[in-house]
Amino acid sequence: MLRVVLPKGSLEKATLELFEAADLPVNRSSSVDYQATIDDPRIESVRILRPQEIPTYVAEGLFDVGITGRDWVEETSSVVQSLGELKYSKNTSNPIRMVVAVAGDSPAESVQDLPNGVRVQTEYLELTRRYFEAKGVEANIRLSYGATEAKIPDIADCVVEITETGRALKAAGLKVIDVILTSYTEVIANPAAYADPEKRKAMEQVMTLLNGVLDARGRVMLKLNVAAEHKDAVLAVLPSMKSPTINDLSGGGFAIESVVEKKTVNLVIPALREAGATDLVEMQISKIVP
Repeated sequence: MLRVVLPKGSLEKATLELFEAADLPVNRSSSVDYQATIDDPRIESVRILRPQEIPTYVAEGLFDVGITGRDWVEETSSVVQSLGELKYSKNTSNPIRMVVAVAGDSPAESVQDLPNGVRVQTEYLELTRRYFEAKGVEANIRLSYGATEAKIPDIADCVVEITETGRALKAAGLKVIDVILTSYTEVIANPAAYADPEKRKAMEQVMTLLNGVLDARGRVMLKLNVAAEHKDAVLAVLPSMKSPTINDLSGGGFAIESVVEKKTVNLVIPALREAGATDLVEMQISKIVP
């Protein structure tokens, strides 16, 4: 039913891991095979291509659904339907930022401080052109094929580059003077395919599975028992997504379950024990579907 295109390159590993966790494993003959399958009746075919190309192909109807970045949707001016953001990137769950950066010792503190004719290197020619035009700065914009941050100061005065952590820019001695956009990984659909009720339902179901995995990341399930006299004290220190699940125990007392953030467990478990909880169990969660 759905013709799906997934990103090759920096997002590839994280995307394939997400689909695996969502019980939609991507099968292909080798890591360099650009054609794949997913054993699911909602998915007819899978291709793996560079994210730069995906918005255009989805807009043209070559694929029904694609995963790319908002940066490439904007760069290509593709008319697509957004199915929502998937909050993961190459190394973290943080978005990438498209930034304007100059040498660390440059007197420029904003784009308006740059002179007309400023030399700009970027992989995003159209976005960069529109940006500098909107700022009223005449720029000499050149296409960069990589290592963009290394081209200051001899090849470029300024770069427009994406960054996830900012480490590469700092290592190159650059400073950021503006952020053009913030971009998460995004699921996009062809508008005509999205208008088809059957395909739209399939898209929504797949998104439920993917979002369920992402919502579960960084969270764990805590199970515990507590005597009646300690119930209120335990609930006072037990975080939850909405409210804990509480059941009566056959021998008296209560069994309580709650989903909590993994990063807080080291503080929560001792506090629960001190409040009177017993038999605490921490469990991994595969998916959370509200």
